Amino acid sequence: MSPEQIYKLACQYRKKLKTNNPFDLLDAIGAVVKFSGAYPAGGLRGYCTVLLKTKYCVISQNQPEEEQLVVAAHEAGHLILHQERLKAGALQDWDVYHAEGVMEREANLFAADFLIDDVDVLEQVQTKNSDFFSLAKALSVPAPFLAFKLYSMVHRGHRLLMPSEPQNRFLKK
Repeated sequence: MSPEQIYKLACQYRKKLKTNNPFDLLDAIGAVVKFSGAYPAGGLRGYCTVLLKTKYCVISQNQPEEEQLVVAAHEAGHLILHQERLKAGALQDWDVYHAEGVMEREANLFAADFLIDDVDVLEQVQTKNSDFFSLAKALSVPAPFLAFKLYSMVHRGHRLLMPSEPQNRFLKK
């Protein structure tokens, strides 16, 4: 799926739900969401699967809330974009941002476009002190995750400077 298609889909969900809260999205798509303390910090971040037509999403509670939101949006992306693949087995995200393939990159782009509105990025960029890390802090997202949003925006024609290609290993501890 192209970045443009992923963006449009993420925007459709955000508009329909009138929120960018990934837990509301997971609820809206009928996912059963559980938090688990079984995984140590730096371990498994989350996973999702489809069993007997039921969508499941498990998120490690041993990570900061900011990261839980990103992981929830990422797993929602999998449940929306890759539902057929999930019927074959769970997608486990030890390192959510280490995109080893198309599906991980698509889930990251979906999460970035669902969580972060283009208008918010553009408003922050217009402030005088809007370096990459200040922008991430103002948008309340992990700095390396912001690279996915910027990549999406640049791919769709916005004239923004990318600090680098999105680095998918930023949650790796």
